[in-house]
Amino acid sequence: MNAHHVSGLRQAEGTLTEPGYMPGWGNDFETEALPGALPRGMNSPQKCNYGLYGEQLSGTAFTAERPERTWCYRIRPSVKHSARYTRTDLPYWKSAPHIPQDVTSLGQYRWDPVPHTGKALTWLTGMRTMTTAGDVNTQVGMAAHIYLVTTSMTDAYFFSADSEVLVVPQEGRLRFATELGIIDVEPKEIAIIPRGLVYRVEVLEGPCRGFVCENYGQTFDLPARGPVGANCMANPRDFKAPVAAFEDREVTSTLTVKWAGQFHVTEIGQSPLDVVAWHGNYAPYKYDLRTYCPVGAILFDHPDPSIFTVLTAPSGVPGTANIDFVLFRERWMVAENTFRPPWYHKNIMSELMGNIYGQYDAKPQGFVPGGMSLHNMMLPHGPDREAFEKASNANLGPDKLDRTMSFMFETRFPQHLTEFAGKEAPLQDDYIDCWDSLEKKFDGMPGKK
Repeated sequence: MNAHHVSGLRQAEGTLTEPGYMPGWGNDFETEALPGALPRGMNSPQKCNYGLYGEQLSGTAFTAERPERTWCYRIRPSVKHSARYTRTDLPYWKSAPHIPQDVTSLGQYRWDPVPHTGKALTWLTGMRTMTTAGDVNTQVGMAAHIYLVTTSMTDAYFFSADSEVLVVPQEGRLRFATELGIIDVEPKEIAIIPRGLVYRVEVLEGPCRGFVCENYGQTFDLPARGPVGANCMANPRDFKAPVAAFEDREVTSTLTVKWAGQFHVTEIGQSPLDVVAWHGNYAPYKYDLRTYCPVGAILFDHPDPSIFTVLTAPSGVPGTANIDFVLFRERWMVAENTFRPPWYHKNIMSELMGNIYGQYDAKPQGFVPGGMSLHNMMLPHGPDREAFEKASNANLGPDKLDRTMSFMFETRFPQHLTEFAGKEAPLQDDYIDCWDSLEKKFDGMPGKK
């Protein structure tokens, strides 16, 4: 791991500054917003400079093979940002296990974009859970959400004790003001917010809509590259962690916590974003999806979609992910004598796809930007008739799949639809019919038709 040292800045009125970033995936960073705020040569001096408190944030058990932890030097310890909690309700945000008895999850599903409501919605009130998988209490599985955000959180903060959060914007621009610094994201970028990290979400340009993968299990990592080698796919240098920035604001605030699938709120007397300096490898990140370098077949056949994996969260089964985050972006297709779209298949993994922009090659009609589809474990799917006929009869010269970007949240667990996904979200009731017109072509003759 590399170490980076960067100084941040603080505005005079005590609010966070514009963002700055440090490159590298999984690095041991060090960064300070005031000179000398970061201790040298040790983690926990008897007295920290500036009267700061030293505190460690651990994302793994102390005895993990590769501990993920960050030392924070803050104005107040976190116990001062935690008071008596009361239960609160966010009715559209669900956690696994959540299996409604009157919603059928077995099937092939596709949704139009969830429309904006015209209401003032924050990051918390605008979250809409589509599917859940696994069990949040045993820290396995995931949930997939759509977010609709029109207004910033004001003197309000949040953290999830349940999950790491992967954010995929589709419309609008958001700012994540976190304990460890600022991350701004827009469409064609993603953000990863670690479990336990406190943050506030602000609207930079709205309305905002996008996708969220809530990871209950082990943290996301770069996939093993095997024969691909050191280059291409998602390169570590393109991930950006924020430089230190902090707030010193004495103002009544709320902190909402997601814990074991339940929501609790407490009131505190100041901003909890008061980390003046930090060092470690447990931090938020952003990543520009346009820097993903795809690899693929350069002679024949269509490779498995796993070749497009950006991030993977491992499970207890080697080679079988708790979650894979897979990206389908612009790329050249050159395979000879090959059916180039994704082939028909059934898969042990459950595949939830989202469209960021453009047209997805296997489904030219109906899968629109902001839309989603779900093909649950062991349910067959593949191109509709139009896509099949086009690909089967195309002139197979080099072809640029252009102006498109879709993704997949893939998990080893069955994904269960929520009430919102089954009853309120704009479900395309006729999606399953897209395969009705596929023809029987078998005639007992050996020649190709």
